Amino acid sequence: MLNLLRRTPPPDPLAHPAWPELGRQMPLLSGLGDCEWWRLEARMRHFLTNKAFHGVEGFALSQRRLLQIAAQACLPIINLGDKAYADWNEVILYPHAFVNRTPWRDEAGLVHEGEWVLAGQARQDGPILLAWPDAQRGPILDGRNVVIHECAHKLDMLNGTANGFPPLHASMHATDWTRAFETGYVDFTGRLARGETVPIDPYAAENPAEFFAVLSEYFFELPHLVHDQYPTIYEQLRQFYRQDPGERLPLIDPPSLF
Repeated sequence: MLNLLRRTPPPDPLAHPAWPELGRQMPLLSGLGDCEWWRLEARMRHFLTNKAFHGVEGFALSQRRLLQIAAQACLPIINLGDKAYADWNEVILYPHAFVNRTPWRDEAGLVHEGEWVLAGQARQDGPILLAWPDAQRGPILDGRNVVIHECAHKLDMLNGTANGFPPLHASMHATDWTRAFETGYVDFTGRLARGETVPIDPYAAENPAEFFAVLSEYFFELPHLVHDQYPTIYEQLRQFYRQDPGERLPLIDPPSLF
């Protein structure tokens, strides 16, 4: 006589009283169509099931908080698939900004040490680190989204060290990407050097990797601003992320950075 073992299916990570209303209240997700919302939830289920979450200093990892992180992290990959984040497995949450003491090597090969207070970090060797106060504010449409920023770095790292040149789709052309981002980066850093007021976070001038990550934040939160400032970059990001936030989000004035 056969003994049949019935496996209990894993619980649905989205089966929480706060969902989907929690997501519907996020300005970042406004305008998503039914098919886009379905894909977002599919990505979120995979993300929450396959990523390990750890709270630092006793920070409580409530399901509501995890849903807020997952919704922001999965928006950029709704049309890219779950494999886009397959090379990392851990999210570490801090109750506040944290100090980074990781040595770094400059373009000349010199190793530097120091301390930086961070809201987020994507580590080449594994996890992404997030300060909860910044992650919680992320869904506001102000161009600042630490979750999307660090996830953009992870996409950038799919072909090596983050350098602002992630692996492109077969339908895209490396020359078009390079021309758009190099031209935009030179223009942006030049405007800052001349003391001009810019509507995009000056942190984008740190290096090409940060330029890509910051522009990704603005692409998903203030897409009309990116299109106005750098239309060729907007087009490359539209092709890369395979979505067009400018079609679903309203035109709003960016907040002052000064």
